[in-house]
Amino acid sequence: MSTQPNIIFIITDQQRYETIQALGYPYMDTPNLDRLVQEGTSFSNSFITAPSCAPSRASLFTGMYPHTNGVYKNDDPWERSWVELLADAGYHCVNVGKMHTSPYTTPMGFHERYVVENKDRQHPNLPFFFDEWDKALRARNIKKPGRESYRDREDYRESLGVFDWDLPEDMHPDNFVANLAKWWIKDRPKVKKPVFLQIGFPGPHPPFDSIPKYTEAYMNKKLPLPNVTEKEIAEQPKALQALRKQHMEVDHDAVVHLDHATPEQQHRQRATYFANVTMIDEQIGEIFKALDESGYLENSVVIFTSDHGESLGDHGHSQKWNMYDAVTKVPMIMWGPGHIQQGQQVNDLVQHMDLGATVLELAGIDLPRDMEARSLVPALQGKAMEERRYVFAEHSRDPILDATEFMTMIRDHEWKLVHFVDDTYGQLFNLQEDPEELHNLWNDERYASKKQELIAAILSWRIRSDLATAKGYR
Repeated sequence: MSTQPNIIFIITDQQRYETIQALGYPYMDTPNLDRLVQEGTSFSNSFITAPSCAPSRASLFTGMYPHTNGVYKNDDPWERSWVELLADAGYHCVNVGKMHTSPYTTPMGFHERYVVENKDRQHPNLPFFFDEWDKALRARNIKKPGRESYRDREDYRESLGVFDWDLPEDMHPDNFVANLAKWWIKDRPKVKKPVFLQIGFPGPHPPFDSIPKYTEAYMNKKLPLPNVTEKEIAEQPKALQALRKQHMEVDHDAVVHLDHATPEQQHRQRATYFANVTMIDEQIGEIFKALDESGYLENSVVIFTSDHGESLGDHGHSQKWNMYDAVTKVPMIMWGPGHIQQGQQVNDLVQHMDLGATVLELAGIDLPRDMEARSLVPALQGKAMEERRYVFAEHSRDPILDATEFMTMIRDHEWKLVHFVDDTYGQLFNLQEDPEELHNLWNDERYASKKQELIAAILSWRIRSDLATAKGYR
């Protein structure tokens, strides 16, 4: 096709890779995401560049690593993106839902923004912002649920952040964002330009608050549960042990982490989390239908991904801020008849931010010289592409990851190393022999040369990246 395609970019918040049935997880109920997998191209080794929301998204929407764009943690200023290049090239750019920019309403290249932010923002350290969802709740005289209201529950500290949604179903934030997107697609006067429509779902990020009818089906299923030993916890670096301790003491996003949660508590948490994914999947089907009926699918590419994963108790951890695959590996699916190979799974290592370069190439836009992302278009067309030797992720100290100045991950198909700049101890996993990342080999002398090889590769990566930045090209 010669004309620029519409690009529909759907991104969830905190969704693990293991949450889509067609990717190999039969306990999931995700027929619409399964359709994207079966009719499009999926990537089985897509890794984020930062294990929290804002730096991961800033990297995705700039095509640069956090150390290059300067967004190392949540609330760091982030006001520019490649969406501006789409706008300059004739696209009409629209954001519905979460982007997590800072400030929240900075233009970013969008012609229209209908912002819905995190589900829970009831904390004095978080910036006040009255988003589209807040306005809708206020118009219906509904008090938004969050940690302040949930704290009144007798079971609050034992709930692992799980709460049934008992307000009107259309006011659930994920349904609200989907309905807002469907309004834009169906009722707003048709745009006569190619469209870039970014739809950001707030879920399945906690609080874990799916509508009960969706949760019930998962409560009756056998689900994979964490299997954490005291030995595994003892082998973790002090920064991660401090992170666990803080999650148990501070109710981030209304989640009070438990050191020894029962299987029943863990099962309920996962059932609710997976149910939220099914809720979103159902809304994606409705969005697809609206796009089709409105003519936007005639020449379109649909992209689905998430900004990072969720620990759900794996390795004894809650939420993110660590470098285990449960957090760093995310689903990445692209669909588009005439643009993208059907029924293809790509196993090459890719960085999550590579989506940015891919979008620009699909839109016929030359990649900026300072972009570190690589286009995946050859793979989407069924052609061989140069695979990344390693993927990297990084994160600086913030109010939650507060026991290290900087954390860096390097990973290939066989090995993963996590380096903490203020510690002589880190993590080293042989992923071929230990895919669950249970046995830390950092102090095992048999692998001392491999550890030094990977640390040296981090140093080389940072130097080459900084040189390219100084010269203004990649």
